[in-house]
Amino acid sequence: MKIIIQRVNFAEIFVNNKFKGKIQKGIVAYIGVANGDSVKDIDFCIDKLINLRIFDDENGKLNLSVKDIRGELLIVSNFTIYGNTKKGRRPSYTDSAAVNEAQEIYNLFVKKLEQTGVRFETGEFGQYMRIVSENDGPVNLIIDSK
Repeated sequence: MKIIIQRVNFAEIFVNNKFKGKIQKGIVAYIGVANGDSVKDIDFCIDKLINLRIFDDENGKLNLSVKDIRGELLIVSNFTIYGNTKKGRRPSYTDSAAVNEAQEIYNLFVKKLEQTGVRFETGEFGQYMRIVSENDGPVNLIIDSK
């Protein structure tokens, strides 16, 4: 499992051009599910996502997590994270999990994230989504469970 995270001041998500949700200060997290991902990958990624210290403390150091600042998360499924661009001009998605497997892992990720107490919004798996956000920093990182 890979998650591309962006620290944001706010973000909104639209699914099939209809407003779905919004967050204030926090993280937009693009979730990619690979072949063979398991509960172990989910647990690792959730722990990193909510505890990674990427927000400024009172001294301007990246020393606080989204949990510490009571920030919010926007969770977006994104199979293109596992796109391989090494050969040719069209990405290969053979490392991405099959749709049914990916949806099952993604849904379990969301269910487990609910247990953390961190407020979040989601898009909808497999749907067209438009995200409007204001990056903060910018701070962008990749969480990789492998």
